Amino acid sequence: MTEKQVYELVQTYRDFELRRYPSHVVAEVVVRAPFADAGNAAFRTLAGYIGGQNRSAGKIAMTAPVVQRDAEPIAMTAPVLQTQGDGEGEYAVSFVLPSTYTLETAPVPTNPAVRLHEHPTTLAAARRYRGRWTQASFEHHRALLVDAVRGAGLTPVGPPRWARFDPPIVPAPLRRNEVVQDLAEDG
Repeated sequence: MTEKQVYELVQTYRDFELRRYPSHVVAEVVVRAPFADAGNAAFRTLAGYIGGQNRSAGKIAMTAPVVQRDAEPIAMTAPVLQTQGDGEGEYAVSFVLPSTYTLETAPVPTNPAVRLHEHPTTLAAARRYRGRWTQASFEHHRALLVDAVRGAGLTPVGPPRWARFDPPIVPAPLRRNEVVQDLAEDG
């Protein structure tokens, strides 16, 4: 069974969950591709890294989700704001490494396109949805999440990230996706 990214459920709202994600390490690749194709464009490189293309030549278990974000220079805490229609853009696609790894213990990539990052502990809102991997679907759920978060008196910070949990062989209506938005901590 695939390990899923760990988080603490802080509170459940009607339209989203409030979660606390502990510090975690990701392996990331930046690709130039249309929104819906970025994950596929980065997958082979990331799969190579977890499949043994690293200095220790060791395999790393696959985890879920695969995370995508706009690759514009931003603070590395939250992935994916896409604002360019379905046109080509630069996107950072990440595999969340198993929770047993730290930045110091994760195998060093041999491919310079793969970069390791440690994300700090964050408070975030997550909206789960099913369906196709399109920018229109992401943007629809992103807008609903931002409205719900603000309606709850919470403050979004940074761009949201798009999380995909299922492989492409899963029929689109059954695919689990999430929009995750980091939030300002109160006091």
